[in-house]
Amino acid sequence: MRRALAVALLAVAPVTLLAQGPPGRGGGPPRSPKAAAPVDFTGYWVSVISEDWRWRMVTPLKVDFASIPVNAAARAVGEAWDPAKDETAGQQCKGYGAPAIMRLPGRVHITWQDETTLKMEFDAGTQTRLLHFDARAPATGTSTWQGYSAATWERPPQGAQPQNAIPVFATRTGTRGKALEVTTTRLRPGYLRKNGVPYSDRAEVTEYFDYHKLPNGDEWFTVTTIVRDPAYLDSPFITSSDFKKEPDGSQWHPTACEAR
Repeated sequence: MRRALAVALLAVAPVTLLAQGPPGRGGGPPRSPKAAAPVDFTGYWVSVISEDWRWRMVTPLKVDFASIPVNAAARAVGEAWDPAKDETAGQQCKGYGAPAIMRLPGRVHITWQDETTLKMEFDAGTQTRLLHFDARAPATGTSTWQGYSAATWERPPQGAQPQNAIPVFATRTGTRGKALEVTTTRLRPGYLRKNGVPYSDRAEVTEYFDYHKLPNGDEWFTVTTIVRDPAYLDSPFITSSDFKKEPDGSQWHPTACEAR
């Protein structure tokens, strides 16, 4: 039993250390999340859309709920969707919240706001997400389109990395390929798709950002997004979205939210 407990504690230890940040040189205080980052997500990235074109590149048709595990309540909301009413109410950004923003076509600019906060700016809807490495969501606060995002780095693999079976793809950074984990809560109700498929203020978003670099030097990340919502979903809604790094911000063109 003592040996099993020791193994279990060793398995948990890396996660605890990572949340605090690795120790500094010479046994000093832990490094900040920025200094301890196992991969560099900063820069300009463009979404590469090779699937789900009808749901991502244009506003889907009304009552197009395909691939989303909606319940009866969500169907009722979707069937009543009226973009003109959203415009009149100043709710054009309902399709640009954290559960949907990574699926929209466009670009994201990632920088460090400070040593513990990763900043993601989107040209689609001129939205901004802040990924906080320093704490969980405060006990109270206002719900917003982007909510409150708590982030953590995964520890990179130790020792020799296994060779990929397909040589064209480089080994991805991070344990099991994951480098960054994000959990978002405190969301303002919005749309999973711009055609009125809803999520509620009880929704929670979990994301895994996987960084990978190809042999030709191209840098990519894939974000797997898992939306759970007891109000409108019968089961988790899971998607994956790809982004390619650009050399600069010459293609950066922020646009306002649109309801249609």
